[in-house]
Amino acid sequence: MVDQSAEEAFGAINNVRGWWSGEVEGATDFLGAEFTYRYKDIHYSKQRVVEFVPGKRVTWKVLEGYLSFSKDREEWKGTRMVFDISKRGDKTKVQFTHLGLVPQVECYGACTDGWGFYIKDSLRNLIRLGKEKPNPNE
Repeated sequence: MVDQSAEEAFGAINNVRGWWSGEVEGATDFLGAEFTYRYKDIHYSKQRVVEFVPGKRVTWKVLEGYLSFSKDREEWKGTRMVFDISKRGDKTKVQFTHLGLVPQVECYGACTDGWGFYIKDSLRNLIRLGKEKPNPNE
């Protein structure tokens, strides 16, 4: 929950470069946009924005994926990342779900921990403070 508006949260979510570390290439802020993410030789993925409802919802579908630390290096391929935004009184709630990231996949633990940082710290700080520093070590 944050004090900022749903529109501000929506804008921050779509400013992927502002809250993800690594290299982001391509547009991230309109329906049908495609972007890639690369972090060293550890993680690569290509996403398409498949839902884009201002102030309410954003969904990315993973078109390509590579995780160096998993036996199935493409286990993110076909998964979806969903951001639901709603008002709770005078607060805004952002609910994140990575559909397809389930306990049965090898990267579940590491990926869940990673998302925990990016959603609870990096994205939250971008929404609340406008602070664009996704990784404190970079």
